[in-house]
Amino acid sequence: MRKTGIFITFEGPDGAGKTTQALKLKEYFIQRGIDCLFTREPGGTSIGDKIRDILLDNENKKMCAKTEVFLYAAARAQLVTQVILPALEQGKVVICDRYIDSSFAYQSFGLGEETDFVLTVNEEATQGLYPDLTLLLDVAPEEGLRRQRERYSKGSKAQDRIEMKELEFHQKVRQGYLFLAKIQKERVLLLEAGVGEQEVHKEVIKAVEDLFLVRDVQV
Repeated sequence: MRKTGIFITFEGPDGAGKTTQALKLKEYFIQRGIDCLFTREPGGTSIGDKIRDILLDNENKKMCAKTEVFLYAAARAQLVTQVILPALEQGKVVICDRYIDSSFAYQSFGLGEETDFVLTVNEEATQGLYPDLTLLLDVAPEEGLRRQRERYSKGSKAQDRIEMKELEFHQKVRQGYLFLAKIQKERVLLLEAGVGEQEVHKEVIKAVEDLFLVRDVQV
């Protein structure tokens, strides 16, 4: 697959601060005049946002694991085709809050679906597109869930269907992410999310600058 842009994803357990760091990186690029696009999963398109509503709705507690795999993959396929690939072909930097690795951690490790099945479905959905760099923010599930409860207590939004799952599920998700960091070292960079927002941002910028140096891009 031919692409000229750079594709960066943020991953990690719930409450790790992915969205915060992804948006801070977007601002970093904007300040330097680099053409950048930010998107998120599940969603990022009108079709994907409707699928997101189904996936995260607390009333859908009976959703089976395979349904969840296919729904995430469907939203991902739309996002890749409609948003990510066109932006990369235009030479943009694309930042995505969650991507294919989330399915590896959540549906394979968390829900116990066969890894080969999850990866095959998602490789079809993404047309084989993987990120140039994945920034994996690690946090203990207990701390991540505490952060979420604290955030939600300050607003009207309630926890979604995935966030409300038992602690054991979130522990398995973290194990999946840590395993991924071991087997995909050339792409996945593990970052400690508990050291402070600005410290994490500095590590993110260093990783991005290293990537741009390899790709011979000025930042």
